[in-house]
Amino acid sequence: MIVALRHIERFIERIAIFANAIGTLVVLGLVVVVNYDIVAREFYGKPFHGAVELVQFSMVLIVFLQLPDVVRVNRLTRSDGFLSIANKRWPSLATYLNRFIHLTACIFMLLVAIAIWPEFLDMWDTKDYFGVPGVFTAPWWPVKLVIFLSASLCFLLFLLKFLLPSAALKANSAESSARVDIT
Repeated sequence: MIVALRHIERFIERIAIFANAIGTLVVLGLVVVVNYDIVAREFYGKPFHGAVELVQFSMVLIVFLQLPDVVRVNRLTRSDGFLSIANKRWPSLATYLNRFIHLTACIFMLLVAIAIWPEFLDMWDTKDYFGVPGVFTAPWWPVKLVIFLSASLCFLLFLLKFLLPSAALKANSAESSARVDIT
């Protein structure tokens, strides 16, 4: 059972890394769009219509494409100072608290995925869009789909961290002790 879960974990981690790479490409595309808009506006007096909409669209994509990899490497913003101290003094307490945090995050991500799915289906059916008609428009459904897939992937990652806590706890304690040694 553990071996099968480890194989699933590695597969899901590869997907998270791939999503992060796509998010990075979106950032690079965003740099191109913004620079093009600046050059076109300053030198030719013709701004790129839709640059603002693309930036808004891209920001959501970047966050949710990179979120699963942030979860994978335990870099979500949280205060783990207490867990670091507890891991040294009371390792079993730290293990249970860490598992509780992962279970809570797992449930939260599942709720996000469940909540966004009907919105995705609605956007898919209605072909709802954002932007200014006649200037620049884009459909909403790709954003909703990325949010759903990201939340689902984060749900699976947190579930695996809950079910296989030893690796996550070792990573957290090594990370915390590395931070302590540096300062």
